Amino acid sequence: MRLVFIGPPGAGKGTQAEKIVSRYMIAHLSTGDMLRAARDAKTPLGVQADQYMSRGELVPDQLIIDLIRERLSSPDCTRGYLLDGFPRTIAQAEALDEMLAEK
Repeated sequence: MRLVFIGPPGAGKGTQAEKIVSRYMIAHLSTGDMLRAARDAKTPLGVQADQYMSRGELVPDQLIIDLIRERLSSPDCTRGYLLDGFPRTIAQAEALDEMLAEK
């Protein structure tokens, strides 16, 4: 199962995502949570992303795409996943199409 939740802040994506993730035992991939975790763990992608985050700037598409690509290769994503907050741009959507075609 592969799901994508898209919507404005406060629409309830996170609330509904938690229910679905719990019921179907799939991975919840929230870009915001992933960015903070990568930054806190000081991973190479996290260090790069923090340069933008600390200035209040948007993290470039390619960094987000690399973070998602890395995460999708994790064992817990083999059963399925729910993408929360990704894709947000056309470039990210095109990259997601490519990633899904690879699998």
